[in-house]
Amino acid sequence: MRLNEVTFSGVKPIDGYGPGFFRVGGEAIEGAICAGPDGVRAWGGYEDSASLVELAGEIDVLFIGTGAETAHVPGDFRTALEEAGLGVEAMNSPAAARTYNVLISEGRRVAVALLPV
Repeated sequence: MRLNEVTFSGVKPIDGYGPGFFRVGGEAIEGAICAGPDGVRAWGGYEDSASLVELAGEIDVLFIGTGAETAHVPGDFRTALEEAGLGVEAMNSPAAARTYNVLISEGRRVAVALLPV
């Protein structure tokens, strides 16, 4: 089997997660986070669409990690993001983190907003 080293060209991948936290670049961060081309920061959950709207123009797709289970995101939250021109894909947080990591390794313009598991 041939193994290839994955490079992330300056964007930090999601290294892991656990109850109430995510590990990014070796650092554990409590609570919900947003990761993208501008780095990793705390995210206020579904009440905080404004900080995600700021990513419009910088990314093509925003993955929303809905926690341990896949769930629908609130309609007004999704509408605010889509009206800003963001493509939105909701899935459980572990799947969103994995998808984000794969796409940043390909150099894609993506971000992820994750609720803790």
